[in-house]
Amino acid sequence: MKKFVRMALATVVALVAGLALTSCTDDTSQDKENAAKQDNYDHLVALQPAGRMEYSPTREAINQWVKTWGQRGKLSYVYIQNAKGEYGYFIMKGLPVPRCKMLTPTERVESYSEGGVAVLPQPGMDGTYTTGSTCNAYYGFDATTGAYMEFTVGTNQSFFLFDKPMTLPEYSSAKQLGPTSVKDAAKQP
Repeated sequence: MKKFVRMALATVVALVAGLALTSCTDDTSQDKENAAKQDNYDHLVALQPAGRMEYSPTREAINQWVKTWGQRGKLSYVYIQNAKGEYGYFIMKGLPVPRCKMLTPTERVESYSEGGVAVLPQPGMDGTYTTGSTCNAYYGFDATTGAYMEFTVGTNQSFFLFDKPMTLPEYSSAKQLGPTSVKDAAKQP
């Protein structure tokens, strides 16, 4: 019983101290605007609560993506369309990876005792820093030779990714751009 009384007393003291400290600080203009924004959000949620779905097609699509690409050795068929509307293709092991993806965090957050926060860049696995501006460049490895391949998409160039070769006319007449052909990929175990 004494232990319970001590814990209850400690909780009350902590609450009183927290309330006392809170009441000592003046709200800044930013605090007031944030409170107004939160109050408005609370009002809108009360009037228009989020609906409830019986089924999520988004979750189903994500689960299907995981099932499709979560297989070791899965091939991806990358079709590139240039500004003239011409198609080419290459076949890779796994998915093309944007060059801005990293295995380790690219930033570190430092907090200071004065209340300041700084976001500091971190070097990548190659010991260099990146700005993350290479998200339109992709890389991967050829399906049969393992050769490194990289491509960029952007102005007047698009890419289409499939987990099987495409038979539509624009894809079936695509030029082979990498070492592996559709016929070579079909021979893969």
